[in-house]
Amino acid sequence: MVTDDSKSLSSSEGDILLKKTNGPLATITLNQPKKLNVLSSQMLSLIQDCLDDLATDKSIRVIVLEANGKAFCTGHDLKDMRHNYTYKYQNNLFAQCSKLMLSIHRLPQPVIAKVNGIATAAGCQLVATCDLAIASTLSSFAVSGINNGLFCTTPGVALSRNLSRKHSMEMLLTGDFISAERAVEVGLINKAVDESVLSISVEELAIKLSEKSFHSLKIGKQAFYQHIEMGISDAYKFASTEMANNVMDKDAAEGFDAFINKRQPVWDQSPRKALVDKDKT
Repeated sequence: MVTDDSKSLSSSEGDILLKKTNGPLATITLNQPKKLNVLSSQMLSLIQDCLDDLATDKSIRVIVLEANGKAFCTGHDLKDMRHNYTYKYQNNLFAQCSKLMLSIHRLPQPVIAKVNGIATAAGCQLVATCDLAIASTLSSFAVSGINNGLFCTTPGVALSRNLSRKHSMEMLLTGDFISAERAVEVGLINKAVDESVLSISVEELAIKLSEKSFHSLKIGKQAFYQHIEMGISDAYKFASTEMANNVMDKDAAEGFDAFINKRQPVWDQSPRKALVDKDKT
């Protein structure tokens, strides 16, 4: 993949977060492999700032979240938490992490987790929070706080919204690791692939999404996370209104016409639309 733009987001410890863009795709890379890409307060702050910037970048249509090293992310830094052993610090840390997870849901762009290594505790929560996830078969997942006397309550929020109750509780109560293949079975990730094809698998998915109507993806993602928190009657009422509004959008009209006339749709505000408009002038 050719990189059009690349930035390093630094802390006092160096470039612990990297961001690169290529056309409509943005990739965020956790880059603290020696610390297993822990979600320290610094790391959380850098990721949050990066996501906030991307949320308003109309040129970016899909975001990929990945990591360098043998770990995707091992959750919070227990040494740091023990060093700052006050209720205020702990509460602020978990609130900061929760804000980040909610930001991923509220982003207009779909977010794909690209996992090649272990993802534990808040790292597993991060995978569960992303809209989609593809992992190499070398990856494994756990919410293992219970093994250190700490129940993974906040990771459980994301976990329980992806897995069944029984599967969620099994992971939370035992702290056991599950394989990438098992993670597919229980609904934590979408696909497990050989490490050799991980990058191309994620890139193909990202490109596929980038070619959809971005407006429809954006409103669909927002609606999805709203209606899954509703009762079924309220959800259908809400979804019916959303679909009726969507039908009246420019892209829906274009999609209908393209289907009827057996041609490829040209979405509003898409790179292809700009080329078509240029040809008309």
